[in-house]
Amino acid sequence: MPTKKICICGHFGFGLKLLNGQTIKTKILYRELQREYGNNNIYVIDTHGRKNTILLFFRLIFGLIICRNIIILPAQGGMLIIPLWLCLWNSLFRRKLHYVVIGGWVAKFLDQHRITEWALHFFHNIYCETSTLQKELIKRNYNNTVVLPNCKSLNIIPEDQLNFSTNYPLRLVIFSRIMKQKGIADAVKTVARINKNKGKEIYTLDIYGQIDNAETEWFTELQNSFPTSIKYKGCVDFDKSVETLSKYFALVFPTRFFTEGIPGTIIDAYAAGLPVITAQWESYKDIVIDGETGYSYKFGEINALEELLIKIADTPENIVKIKRNCIMKAYDYIPQNVIPLMKFE
Repeated sequence: MPTKKICICGHFGFGLKLLNGQTIKTKILYRELQREYGNNNIYVIDTHGRKNTILLFFRLIFGLIICRNIIILPAQGGMLIIPLWLCLWNSLFRRKLHYVVIGGWVAKFLDQHRITEWALHFFHNIYCETSTLQKELIKRNYNNTVVLPNCKSLNIIPEDQLNFSTNYPLRLVIFSRIMKQKGIADAVKTVARINKNKGKEIYTLDIYGQIDNAETEWFTELQNSFPTSIKYKGCVDFDKSVETLSKYFALVFPTRFFTEGIPGTIIDAYAAGLPVITAQWESYKDIVIDGETGYSYKFGEINALEELLIKIADTPENIVKIKRNCIMKAYDYIPQNVIPLMKFE
């Protein structure tokens, strides 16, 4: 008989200070499951480090032996083998398999990897961050999907502490992993151009986040182009995100990842009362409501971002008006309202 309720298999990177979305989501889910079911009821498998692949497979088998529910949160590399491995071995153990999706890329991935696509049909639940992704999976004949938004345990800022300033320069912030595909260069070039054309600082832009190891050279070059109105300010501890963001006018999210899910940075922004100025990625409407919690521009169109920022600068009171909406929206993404959507035996 199984001795534990849950096995959770994901990228923890124990002992390392990793701030990518996959690791953060894995750790958040683990922490909330600990609170709900107790540490003694959970068996953990860390997928960090490719050298441990064989050991990973044996740990998954052990997880099947001792746990009633198996949760996986793999990246694309892990998706090539982990679902199939679990599916085949589970024909012996008959456990409940759960796949928690990170982001919104998996539907197109499954179209290209038919073995994984087949294996996931034997999972008890596939937890999608967005209804957009759920609809795509339903089109592919999955009847085991549940919408499970990304979530974070944050101290949502009280209404009387909201920053309602509309004084120039207006303070913008980027709060994400530092890499090209996050569109950071688009925001940098746009803010610099607006200020130059106006002949004064309309906006400042502060950038926070962990620099991707493969893109340090690119970001160093980008930093060398920064005018005085734009600064990189390093990393922020997860428990200081709301405090840091609350000082700003709005968050800029100029992503070039079309298959984003529910970005954690937007949850942070809402908890701090910050509206979001965002690119229209595939499922942005699942989290950003135009005119109510933020404003959007056509995906990948840097000129559209410039036009939007100029319009906002002319009427900054429109951003201030929706700050209260943001803190109300933040409650949709707290663990107490999300984790109960998971179904275990």
